[in-house]
Amino acid sequence: MSDLTKKDDEYWRDKLDAEQFRICREKGTERPFTGEYCDSKEPGTYLCRCCAEPLFESATKYDSGSGWPSFFQPIKGDAVGEIKDTSHGMVRVEVVCHNCGCHLGHVFPDGPKPTGLRYCINSASIQLQKEGAE
Repeated sequence: MSDLTKKDDEYWRDKLDAEQFRICREKGTERPFTGEYCDSKEPGTYLCRCCAEPLFESATKYDSGSGWPSFFQPIKGDAVGEIKDTSHGMVRVEVVCHNCGCHLGHVFPDGPKPTGLRYCINSASIQLQKEGAE
């Protein structure tokens, strides 16, 4: 992880809007079917909203019907970290950006082949770098 994991709330409040801060830094969740990328089919790379680290390729995005952008694998094995989450009376696996610790969403073992995983990601935690854009 980078030094970005040590930045305080004031640093992130200056970089993110209120909803992005709530989700990315306070581990919030956007309402289903409301996120900017829920239905997006644009080709490109999804970057971390906080640090612009590449996280997911659009080729691994699929419609899970969950109401959140879903991917079956990260762009590379160490792009995201996984943390046991026992909040809200459930046991889940939280997904965070490996570079800055941004809360992305959760991963579930009910995805499609080839991984069988569903990375259920908040749109507020990511930004799409469209194919061909730098």
